[in-house]
Amino acid sequence: MKTALRLKTSLQENIEELLNEQIAMESHSSAAYLAMSAWCNVQGLQGAAKFYRHQSNEERTHMMKIFDFINDAGGHPTSPEVKNVPKNFNNLHDLLIMALEMEIKITENFNKIVDQCHKSKDFQTAKFLHWFLDEQLEEEQTARRAIELFELIGTEGTGLFRIDHEIEKLMEG
Repeated sequence: MKTALRLKTSLQENIEELLNEQIAMESHSSAAYLAMSAWCNVQGLQGAAKFYRHQSNEERTHMMKIFDFINDAGGHPTSPEVKNVPKNFNNLHDLLIMALEMEIKITENFNKIVDQCHKSKDFQTAKFLHWFLDEQLEEEQTARRAIELFELIGTEGTGLFRIDHEIEKLMEG
């Protein structure tokens, strides 16, 4: 049951639902990046482990920004259940590809939400989401760069060691 205070909101139910779905995606991404960090650490890839732990924290921050926005708009944010988080990866290259695919899906979902905001004339939420669209461009670029580093350096000799150190540096950029 909503209180009278919660009944007075400009946040439309369909937009709130989409934002809560995005919270779930961000939460899943955070958990997936944490699993990637753990796997990298077990493989001795400490630089990549630090990088993916950092990514996990960023996704959680994104999730909380959306959570707070829904709350501030008088809506009801939901804390998602996280399931189906990968724990093992074939190799670092496959992990890097998975990270890029995950970021692309997140970008596509933000685009879907912004499109719905425009159709619903919810310009305040669309404005709020603009930051995430810019952020997603950076996230995709970083994920692509990690793959480029892997493919440019290769794993021969000390290649994997170099890749690990270069991936860690991506946190700085």
